[in-house]
Amino acid sequence: MPRYSYLIAEDEPALATELAMLLRRHWPEAICIGVAASGDEALHLARREQPDIVFLDVRMPGCDGITVARELCKEAHVPLMVFVTAFDQYALAAFDAAALDYLLKPVECERLALCVERLKERLARDQKPALDDLLCQLRQLVPGTQRAQQALRYIRAGTEQSVRLIPVEEVLYFEARDKYVSVITPEGETLIRTALRDLLASLDPEHFWQVHRGLIVNAQAIVSADRDKMGRVRLNMRDNLHKLVVSRQFSHRFKPM
Repeated sequence: MPRYSYLIAEDEPALATELAMLLRRHWPEAICIGVAASGDEALHLARREQPDIVFLDVRMPGCDGITVARELCKEAHVPLMVFVTAFDQYALAAFDAAALDYLLKPVECERLALCVERLKERLARDQKPALDDLLCQLRQLVPGTQRAQQALRYIRAGTEQSVRLIPVEEVLYFEARDKYVSVITPEGETLIRTALRDLLASLDPEHFWQVHRGLIVNAQAIVSADRDKMGRVRLNMRDNLHKLVVSRQFSHRFKPM
């Protein structure tokens, strides 16, 4: 049985570790040749080690996953590439019939097992992907991949059977919770699977501010900001229920003009 190798390109250490663990479980005979924390590092390792597969985070420091894929396609050895993204399955449904595969964050065991089977089949046939059309589609579907984008207007939450659209102007704040993000509105709480950093990149920066490592607030929903004796800033939201603590890193937003 051939011993295939793969590279993981993911700048979030916890997500990279989790993906590596799942791959060891579902593809124990495959060899991980390294983990890259940026696009530039991914290119360097891929060129040096020439893995059979590269798992590419779409958004990374330095050059993004799409740029890495394009550069690798110029090499004599072109690996199979799997995009890893936080964007939902509805936007990426078109990829099911494509030469490349994708994984949603957080990666699920069953979905990874299907991805591994697809990769084994393509490797057994020595089938190499044709990337141009697919990369063009990805640029259109996924925000933040070196193109201007319109700010996100609706949050899509729910399941394949039922999707709820939440207008972003109704959101009071977003809070990171383990593998999910909590969307808080006056009506209550809804959980979504998008990473907080990807969500922040999709929102209008004029209206949505990061005020803590795990907190994005709708500036239009802030009634006032109070500073206590220790200098900590607390936000009073328009629903009169929530008071949010601002970390010192972001407290400059609330200095008097």
